[in-house]
Amino acid sequence: MLTLIRRELLDNLMTFRFAAAVFIMLLLVVSNTVVLIKDYERRLVDYNTAVKTHHQQLQDKKTYSAGGLHVDRPPNPLSIFNIGMDKQLGNQVEVYFGFVPTLWDAKMHGSDNPIMNIFSSIDIAFIFKVVLSLLALIFAYDTLAGEREQGTLRLVLTHPVRRGHILFAKYISAMVCLLVPLLMSVSLAVILLTTSTSLALSTDDFLRMAGFILTTIVYLSVFYLIGMLISALTRRTGTALMLSMFVWGFWVLIYPNMILASILPQPTVEARAASTFNQIEQLWEEFEREQEQYLKNDAVPGEDPGFGIGWVGGSMNRLNKDAATLQYYYKKGFNITEIDERSEPQMPYIQNYYQFLVPLTIDLADRTWRIRKPALEKIYVRPALIDRILLKVSPIGMYDAATQAWVGTDLLGIQDFFSAARQYRKTVIDFFYDKNAFASRQWIAADKGVADWRTLPQFSFQRSGISINATRALPDLFLLLITNVVLFVVIFLIFVKTEV
Repeated sequence: MLTLIRRELLDNLMTFRFAAAVFIMLLLVVSNTVVLIKDYERRLVDYNTAVKTHHQQLQDKKTYSAGGLHVDRPPNPLSIFNIGMDKQLGNQVEVYFGFVPTLWDAKMHGSDNPIMNIFSSIDIAFIFKVVLSLLALIFAYDTLAGEREQGTLRLVLTHPVRRGHILFAKYISAMVCLLVPLLMSVSLAVILLTTSTSLALSTDDFLRMAGFILTTIVYLSVFYLIGMLISALTRRTGTALMLSMFVWGFWVLIYPNMILASILPQPTVEARAASTFNQIEQLWEEFEREQEQYLKNDAVPGEDPGFGIGWVGGSMNRLNKDAATLQYYYKKGFNITEIDERSEPQMPYIQNYYQFLVPLTIDLADRTWRIRKPALEKIYVRPALIDRILLKVSPIGMYDAATQAWVGTDLLGIQDFFSAARQYRKTVIDFFYDKNAFASRQWIAADKGVADWRTLPQFSFQRSGISINATRALPDLFLLLITNVVLFVVIFLIFVKTEV
């Protein structure tokens, strides 16, 4: 066995394709890592600028009701390995008591540099998906067909050597040769990351990178075994090379784009969300009835939510009233800076009104969220999951899903931020309840003291732990491993029954 491995290893190391593989991988990965680090630094600057801007805007608000809180999602440093959805989905969301934020309500902050985006869209995983898979097939296409064509395979089998040992030796030696450019390029990329002053990597980040590398090795093995299978089925190296290029082009280039292009157009969102919209309409009608009932029964004549001193934002205003977004916004911005002697007697009634109205609004937002959540998942998440399942027929789909899960740029990793934003909304609401802010004068007026934002709880977001990343990545990694086992067994069964 050792003799066979040594022979195959020397044969591969002395070839031009090995030297080309090392050069190409080092050139592509190292140069692209430099570009990706620059892109991350740009996004990090945009994030820090947005945080400072939103903090200053909040401090300028004089009343509690006028304080729209914005939380921002920091760029993921490991997006350099697989950008995933880190740049595609929103990274800024407003946190407000009258609305529960979701992934589909987010906005994007930061400058847009089209030229930089073209280069930064090619991450390390993209290079491995395209280039490494091609190199694996080039190493494998003549593994058996070439020796069968030259007659060396028949000569080897004249010795007391098992065919399984021959396959295993060829597999081990080729994988070692493919691991050299892979590990060298990744090592240099990690060195560039650790020497960058803008990236702060934790122990979990290095474990995530280890999971990324492990998945890449398993993915590389799949394509090498595909090439070996083609080599076992053919007797001429030209035919094997042609079939290998066809398989590579289909699985890597054609199939993923074909799946994305062939997805049936979804029905209009309005049609699919009609029932949901009607349910939310009923909640709004109920809310408006309770609001009107309160104004009828209070001590102030009439039903004016401004109580005679002007409109102060007491009524709900539904904007963008369409089922495509299912978003409802509370019109806000109460900022009364001057109260004259005639209006002063109305202030206690206004404070009582908002002490009633705001908790009612919070309850409406929570009930609306419980209706919106399944509807939004049906409209947006389910089609994405169908696409992902269909893409998993290809090794590239499994690899992409697993590596995104490892580095935290998959859909679930992005949704973690919005879960944290919803939790922060509850924390802010509890903060207002503890201060009795809804009934305070500072909720609507700043004439006798402005809102104190210094004691407001700060938002913090931590990416999911390595255990969660591993849990999300292992199913796809397991599929790749199973694919490896199946391919090797099929190759062995074909090879032991083939005449040489």
